[in-house]
Amino acid sequence: MFHYTVTTDQTVDHTVQALSEVLQDEGFGVLWDFDVKDTLKGKGIDYNRNYRILEVCNPQAAKEALTLNHMVGYFLPCKVVIYEENGETQVGMPKPTVLMDMIGDESLNEFAADIEKRMASCMDKVSRNS
Repeated sequence: MFHYTVTTDQTVDHTVQALSEVLQDEGFGVLWDFDVKDTLKGKGIDYNRNYRILEVCNPQAAKEALTLNHMVGYFLPCKVVIYEENGETQVGMPKPTVLMDMIGDESLNEFAADIEKRMASCMDKVSRNS
């Protein structure tokens, strides 16, 4: 599977806030919070699902990854989606291990696995605290 997703019973807004705090504790920051529903509404397009896309970055990890292989930049910053589905809030990300595998550079495997583990741990904390 190309993604890692967890479920919480908290609202999308609460989950975005909680995840932002947990990510910060792990050295990641939210660079951008794209509220799809509000953005489309502002353009006159009706989209009823609460859907947020966070762009997340750990500056030190980004430097390390880009030093290993500059092609990593195609996948930076990391994306996390938070949305409503069937009365629950889903929190998901594309797996860094899958993305880095597309580059075909085995020196990225350990690095990607570490980032994936750290980000998944943050997502797990948010889902357990629901």
